[in-house]
Amino acid sequence: MFPKKGSPFPVGRDALTDTEFAQVIASALKVEFGSTRNGAKMIMKWTGVSERTAKNWLSGTNSPSGVHLILLARESNAVLKAMMLMAERPEMSLGASLLSLRRVLAETMAALDQVM
Repeated sequence: MFPKKGSPFPVGRDALTDTEFAQVIASALKVEFGSTRNGAKMIMKWTGVSERTAKNWLSGTNSPSGVHLILLARESNAVLKAMMLMAERPEMSLGASLLSLRRVLAETMAALDQVM
């Protein structure tokens, strides 16, 4: 048994609350899906969670656990970028931004190819 003396364990610099974390992930998911209506279905496909859970993540009511967060970051550059920014590693988020830009450029080129 540990004695009940001493100082508390240090939390760190700026502790991120569960509510703030859920809101950041929800914002990233909204960036990923924009105004499309199939966001919850894509989240279900990527992670294997229920529709209710996916909708809770999109609304910021709840946040994904570690394993589900990794599965989301594997598919979503916006979630990956949000994770790097929350970890105070902005230099790492640049890679996620470049991947997003590459995807948009590829979609634009495909649309141009269809027109021509």
